[in-house]
Amino acid sequence: MRVVVAIVLALSVTAAPRAPAAEPKPDPAQVEFFEKQVRPLLVEKCQECHGPDKQKSGLRLDSREAVLTGGESGPAIVVGEPNKSRLVQAIGYSGELRMPPKQKLAAEQVSTLTAWVKMGAPWPDAAGARAATSGSTLKVTDKDRQFWSFQPVRKPAVPAIRDEDWAQTAIDHFILARLEEKGLRPVAPTDKRTLIRRASFDLIGLPATPEEIDAFLADESPQAFARVVDRLLQSPHYGERWARHWLDVARYGEDQAHTFQSRKYPDGFRYRDWVVKAFNSDLPYDRFVMEQIAGDLLQGPDRTDRLAATGYFALGPVYYGRATADELDDRVDTLTRGFLGLTVACARCHDHKFDPIPTRDYYSLSGVFASTDYKEWVLNAGGGIDEQGVQDPTDKMARDNNKKKDPRKPVIHSLTEGAKPANLKVHLRGDPAKLGEEAPRQFLAVLAGDDPPQFKNGSGRLDLAKAIASKDNPLTARVFVNRVWMHHFGRGIVGTPSNFGSLGERPTHPDLLDYLASRFVECGWSVKALHREIMLSSAYQSGTAYDERCAAVDPDNRLLWRMNRRRLEVEPWRDAMLSVTGNLDTTLGGPSAELSSPDHRRRTLYGAVSRHNLDPVLRLFDFPDPNLTSDRRPVTSVPLQQLFVLNSDFMARQARAFAARVREAEPTDTARIRRAFLWAYGRPPTDRELQLGEEFLGGGSADAWEKYAQVLLSANEFAFVD
Repeated sequence: MRVVVAIVLALSVTAAPRAPAAEPKPDPAQVEFFEKQVRPLLVEKCQECHGPDKQKSGLRLDSREAVLTGGESGPAIVVGEPNKSRLVQAIGYSGELRMPPKQKLAAEQVSTLTAWVKMGAPWPDAAGARAATSGSTLKVTDKDRQFWSFQPVRKPAVPAIRDEDWAQTAIDHFILARLEEKGLRPVAPTDKRTLIRRASFDLIGLPATPEEIDAFLADESPQAFARVVDRLLQSPHYGERWARHWLDVARYGEDQAHTFQSRKYPDGFRYRDWVVKAFNSDLPYDRFVMEQIAGDLLQGPDRTDRLAATGYFALGPVYYGRATADELDDRVDTLTRGFLGLTVACARCHDHKFDPIPTRDYYSLSGVFASTDYKEWVLNAGGGIDEQGVQDPTDKMARDNNKKKDPRKPVIHSLTEGAKPANLKVHLRGDPAKLGEEAPRQFLAVLAGDDPPQFKNGSGRLDLAKAIASKDNPLTARVFVNRVWMHHFGRGIVGTPSNFGSLGERPTHPDLLDYLASRFVECGWSVKALHREIMLSSAYQSGTAYDERCAAVDPDNRLLWRMNRRRLEVEPWRDAMLSVTGNLDTTLGGPSAELSSPDHRRRTLYGAVSRHNLDPVLRLFDFPDPNLTSDRRPVTSVPLQQLFVLNSDFMARQARAFAARVREAEPTDTARIRRAFLWAYGRPPTDRELQLGEEFLGGGSADAWEKYAQVLLSANEFAFVD
């Protein structure tokens, strides 16, 4: 389908040309959105008639300046205002002039261009960009491989520092060396109450109990905090906390959003529980990678678990009309951003504009997944699998609907090898109907060399898994240790955790990143050992105090002169609420349930995640879109969040439970206030806080205590960690 002369008519309002608006520098997320969604759409649908070779009526749509300048009839868009943009009006068929004239763009394509105009029409700087091509002409060079993230991981020497007393670990040497270069010093360490609260939320997503705090305060040995860390790492709740971080990357969901007849994943929880178990058992990360890509092809015991691991792909989105190309794109994107920190999916329609990833490489990986099928394995009464499995999930779904006549059997949503593994041909401009050269199934040329070995063992998933999990792969360890660092400090050493390419941010401490990556591999890819090394550093144990001199030099705290204060995500915030009120059910694993149900007292991890209709509480408190792999959560502050805290049934129930628990625990209001502060904040109240509480309660009626309890649970201190 082409956008032809109608595009000119659609924009043919009499208007005087005006100078294009100044172009703001796009942030990495906007760049990725443009490269993956907007540029391919403009290339495929617009630029044949309005590009470098042909400009009907003087209109070009191949640069931001050209779009803003427009053609003979004026600008094509009004930046930030899609409703006033003739391009958006025309493709939306909202007036008499409609384009393309023969067939309207798909709703998702209209939404893409509308969103692009609304966000300011970001268009990455052409400097350093590669020319768009209809085929795959990019040749990866040695110069391309000299980019920092493609270089082999090396273990750098620990730098010398002047203040040896501050440093507890090698990590501290790397941090302090950068600070001393700028003439700065880190702030004082935090107090022990704050430290154990920080560590507890970081590792298990729950607040430390008063008893745990007292034990830490009483332990005056140098190993006191190490003992806290080790205890938390052995908690079964550790796996729950860190599984949720990974499930964001895996875009975990239990149904579909892109089909009218939404396919369910009623047993999708088995993948979630596998991730929890993997973290709790400290499954080596290289094995963690391999089982999610090709667990069905690995040998050895625990095959049922390995089948569940492939839920990383098997639980992915299914698009309306079984748009196979879009499903393959989702798998390539989730694979490469999740494990490699590369935006390979930006090469779907043309060679990557900024990274050395030819379109051929995209279709090499896409061919692996095109040679792979979705499969549901039926579980028998003994927990084993029926080797016949279920081959047609569509028929099974229809049968199940009648997560009555034929009761549904428990299944594992998994992958299996396709009947006839085969290479794909490059889709010119991303169009499956326009085929170019064949793309052999193999690994990325920038990582595997000019002539990578072809994957000839079935689909190639096992070969792909080995290539990604290899200790010689320069990206895999770097990307993961950066994710772990981000969740401990609030920001990664690389600020774009899923983009280690040229449009991603450069590492603030490149030597520290390589030190951590090399240590990670040396320690057998142990995630728990990585946590321990990070958390026992002075950098992790720093306070959050403001230092005017440091802030003047490094206002964003990139050099880590202090710890960043962080707001809890919705899961630990809700879980902490249930914990301090005595309502938390700590049972591990099992089927998901509706989070909004009054009876749901389990951790938020066990709430159902719907792509079709995400729970309102999750949506309100910045839960990521489960249709897409996500590396970081936004942190928003909107009035509806506070209204929820003040007026929701959930908060009212927790306030009643907290009030009843406190009143039962202590005989007087003074003692109760002290107990409430210890449970809620891990600290005793100040004299002023105690006085205010006593004055408000004025005798301690049940109603007054419920209001007071809700105030404590609603405070910022409950939702933030220093």
